[in-house]
Amino acid sequence: MKFVHEPYQPGDTIAAIATPPGEGGVAIVRISGKDALICAAKIFSGPIQSYKTHTAHYGHIRNKSGETIDSVLVLVMLGTRSFTGEDTVEIHCHGGSLIARRVLDVVLEAGARAAQAGEFSFKAFINGKIDLAQAEAIQSVIAAKNEKALDAATNQLQGKLSMLVQQYQSELTHIAAILEAWVDFPEEDIEFASMEEVSAELKRVYTSMEELVATFHDGKIARDGISLCLVGSPNVGKSSLMNALLDKERAIVSPIPGTTRDIVEDSLRINGLNFTVTDTAGIREADDSIEQEGIRRSRKAMASADLVLLILDANKGISPEEEVLLSEIPKDQTIVVWNKVDLPHGSLQALDAPHAVMISAKEKTGLKDLHNAIDSVIWRHGPPSREEVLIANVRHKEALQSSALGLKRVEAGLSAGVSPEFLAFDMRQSLLGLGKILGTDVGEDILSSIFSQFCIGK
Repeated sequence: MKFVHEPYQPGDTIAAIATPPGEGGVAIVRISGKDALICAAKIFSGPIQSYKTHTAHYGHIRNKSGETIDSVLVLVMLGTRSFTGEDTVEIHCHGGSLIARRVLDVVLEAGARAAQAGEFSFKAFINGKIDLAQAEAIQSVIAAKNEKALDAATNQLQGKLSMLVQQYQSELTHIAAILEAWVDFPEEDIEFASMEEVSAELKRVYTSMEELVATFHDGKIARDGISLCLVGSPNVGKSSLMNALLDKERAIVSPIPGTTRDIVEDSLRINGLNFTVTDTAGIREADDSIEQEGIRRSRKAMASADLVLLILDANKGISPEEEVLLSEIPKDQTIVVWNKVDLPHGSLQALDAPHAVMISAKEKTGLKDLHNAIDSVIWRHGPPSREEVLIANVRHKEALQSSALGLKRVEAGLSAGVSPEFLAFDMRQSLLGLGKILGTDVGEDILSSIFSQFCIGK
């Protein structure tokens, strides 16, 4: 396994710059391991080995020749009271890539080894300071692009997902013990629990698991954002709407049909969510080979989008071509947008579409209604609360699904009179799935894949 430095040695003293590159007021060089204090004592001007834990001290970093590299503040965190669960020293030096690199070089010369990506968090996991779900949440907190993603990641980092999984483990371990007792004492007249009680408990637990799995839709949206595709016939105002949503002149607007011939993308936030907005070529019958390629790309973008805005011209009404286009688009992922309502128009045709709004992209009216419609389509059961536990990790989703499936097999086996030996095996497999979320039953390849995605210094 590449990450854990075959063979991994607990207590290895590692060091890295823990702040992002660039200029700033402060940069942090982090040292952690059994020899962290010895290493720091070689380069720091004060008696660092005598300092109490969780104290800060001013002094100077010096190289082997005794030359002062920088004036710094050092923080000392000892043993299990540190993030990694090992002695840790943080050197707060002046910001700037060059000075931070010089301080790190001196630390490495003093005996520390350069840390690999995510190795400080890996130490925390190995030393029992955090479980695997919490370790993954660290990266999610760092990568969060909006408030909802940050709330979900923070909840996971605080252990809310872990506590749910641990609760499942506790409840299932109790049921597993009953099944094992039925295996070990088949002739004994001992009433551990009735089959009806066990079945009811199994159903309650796997139903709760399935409800947690169902949050993956919202969790993935919060973490990854939404791909939003604008489609329609030429000259219905797709580019004008894109510019109105972005509040800038991003796409070329022209009365000439077919101006947009390629995909135009940009990013924006609506109601706290990140969107990738795609303006597409107008979809119509075309002889021009370039326009045909643009239309092909439009259909491809439409098929892969999370949400489609079908733009119609309220001034002209809906054409036969647009009726065909409406029949092709998944209705539960589509909002019909009647544009140009600032121009004279009759009563708008009733369409077989659950979501429709009226706007004027030119006058920027109706955009709030469009934002609300987007929210109602995205959040199937309303937006999640800040306290709600969401899963956004495919690994967690698959582990919960596997565990719930095992419980359903046990429940079905009880009804069918399957031998307790086989039921006990399925229970063990279900518990194994939950252990993968917390990292108690996970292979080194998975650990390597997870921690290698972290930045160095974290």
